[in-house]
Amino acid sequence: MAPETNLSQVDIESNLKQFLLVLSISLSVVTISQTIKWLRQIPYTLLLVIVGLVLAYFNVRLVSLSSELILLIFLPPLLFEAAWNLGWSELKQDLVPICLYAVVGVVITVAGVALALNQFSHISLAIALLLGASVSATDPVSVIALFRQIGVKKRLAILVEGESLFNDGVAVVAFSSLVGLSVGAAGLDITSLVTRFLAVVGIGIGVGGLIGFGISYLTHRFNLPLVEQSLTLVAAYGTYVITENLGGSGVIGVVTTGLILGNFGSQIGMQPRTRMIVAQFWEFIAFFVNSIVFLLIGDQIGVNSLRENLGLIAVTVVAMLVTRVIAIYGLGWLSNWLASSRISLSEQTIVWWGGVRGSVSIALALSVPDAVPQREAIIATVFGVVLFTLLAQGLTIKPWLVKLRLLDE
Repeated sequence: MAPETNLSQVDIESNLKQFLLVLSISLSVVTISQTIKWLRQIPYTLLLVIVGLVLAYFNVRLVSLSSELILLIFLPPLLFEAAWNLGWSELKQDLVPICLYAVVGVVITVAGVALALNQFSHISLAIALLLGASVSATDPVSVIALFRQIGVKKRLAILVEGESLFNDGVAVVAFSSLVGLSVGAAGLDITSLVTRFLAVVGIGIGVGGLIGFGISYLTHRFNLPLVEQSLTLVAAYGTYVITENLGGSGVIGVVTTGLILGNFGSQIGMQPRTRMIVAQFWEFIAFFVNSIVFLLIGDQIGVNSLRENLGLIAVTVVAMLVTRVIAIYGLGWLSNWLASSRISLSEQTIVWWGGVRGSVSIALALSVPDAVPQREAIIATVFGVVLFTLLAQGLTIKPWLVKLRLLDE
C-alpha cells in the first residue's frame, strides 16, 4: 500500500509542477505583451500560440494535450462564460441567422470539405466527412478578445460569438454521428442522423434548462455571494457531465444553462453586488483557461507532421474557406429574406473571416478512435487548419474591420 501512496504523491507533485510551469509561461507572455506597445495590437491568445510554436520547434512539450482535457476541463467554463455574457435581448433579434449559420452552415462545411478531400486528395468519403466535421466548429476567442479591445459594434460581436456557441454543439454531434461510419460500424442513414441530432440537442436543452432555472430559483431564496458564485461553477461542469452521461450534447447543455443564469437567474436571484462578483469571477476563469489552452495548442503542433501533410492541409483550408463563403453569404441572404433584421455584406465578411478554429476542433481530432484509418493524418491536418486560422485570420481581422468601417465610434 505504501508504494502506491508514494507513487500517487509523485504523480501529484509532477502534475503540479507542470501546471505551474504552463501557468508561469502563459502569464509571462501576457505581461510582456502589455508592456511592449506594438505587441498590444495582437490578442494575447495569438501570442500564446506563437510562443507555444517556438517551444514545439525546440521539442519542448509542456503537457500532453488530450480530448478529455479539452472537453471536460477547458471547454465547460469557456462556454459558460460566453453564454453568461450573451444578452438574450440582443441574441433573439439575430436568432434566425445564428441558427442558420450554426446548423445549416455546419452541414455545408462538412459536406463541402468532405467532397473536396474526396475528389482532390483521394481520401475515402467516410474519413473525409469525419475530417470535415472536425474543422466545422468555430472558436473565435481571439477574435472576440480583439473586438473588445478595439471596440466593435455589439451586434457584430453577437453574430460571431452566437454562431460559435451554437455551432460547437452541432459540430460535436455531427462528429460523434460520423465516427461509426469511419470505422465501418454504421452506414450513412440521413433519417437516423437527423433523429439522433434532435435527441442529442433536445436532451442538452432540457438538462441545461432544468439546471439553469433550478439554480435561478434556488439563489432567489438567499443572498450569499460566494455560495452563488460557487453554484455557477458547479452548474457549468455539472451540466456538461450530466448531459453527456444522458446521451445529450454537453456543449448545448452548458450554453443553455449559461444563457438562463446570465439573463434570468442573475436578475431574479442575485443582488447587484453578487452579479458583479460572479461576472468578475467568470472573467477571471475565462482568462485563466484561455491563457493555458492557447499556449498548449501551439506547443502540441508537430512541425514534421505538418510538413508531411501539407497538401492535405492546403486542400482542407481552401475547401473550408470556400464552403464558409457559400454558407455565410448564402445563408445571410436567406436570413435577410426571412427575418426583419438585416446583415450587411460587410458584417457577413467579418463573420466569414472571423470564423477561426481552435480548441473544439483539436479536441474532436484527438478523440478520433485508433481504429480509424489515417488517424494521425486527421490530427495533423486539423492542427494545421487551426494554426492557419489563428495566425492568418486572427492577425488580419483588424485591417478588415478598419477597411469595412465596422469599428464603434
